[in-house]
Amino acid sequence: MVIEVRLYASLKSYRPVGSDSGLVAVDVPDHITVGELLDEMEIDVDKIEVVTVNGLEGNGNQMLFDGDRIELFPPDFGTKL
Repeated sequence: MVIEVRLYASLKSYRPVGSDSGLVAVDVPDHITVGELLDEMEIDVDKIEVVTVNGLEGNGNQMLFDGDRIELFPPDFGTKL
């Protein structure tokens, strides 16, 4: 199944090599949770402040389904210099 992952601000450093945007399509096995997806993408969960699944607040134990949209926001998202 394919999950759409949007990485914001400093989390864009986790995008695949060759990707110029923070939008990533990830092909994952069925019955995967948000936490397992993050593990598979090698994203440090300590660097994530907010997770949304299809526009609603999510969590690491939430089961994902084909076509879900995940947004990952770091603590520094939206801060001003």
